[in-house]
Amino acid sequence: MSFLGFLLLGLIAGAIAKLILPGKQGGGWFITLLLGVVGALLGGWLGSLILNRPLTEFWDLGTWLLAIGGSIIVLLIYGLIVGRGSKARS
Repeated sequence: MSFLGFLLLGLIAGAIAKLILPGKQGGGWFITLLLGVVGALLGGWLGSLILNRPLTEFWDLGTWLLAIGGSIIVLLIYGLIVGRGSKARS
């Protein structure tokens, strides 16, 4: 998969993960892009490690499920980190 394809996958996967998770997550499109790309990397790494299925094809359903799953995990971790920081400042 090309670098631009991977960025697009990460952006869309991050946006879908934000829609799936309940509550309000902070961050704009840039944070969504970063978290989505990191999530896609995490999903691809976990997929290749556990399922022997890396992120290779853009239009493959498994690629999208791994990227969205990784983005959800990263978004949950981001919410825990940012949520604690904002409570501490109040």
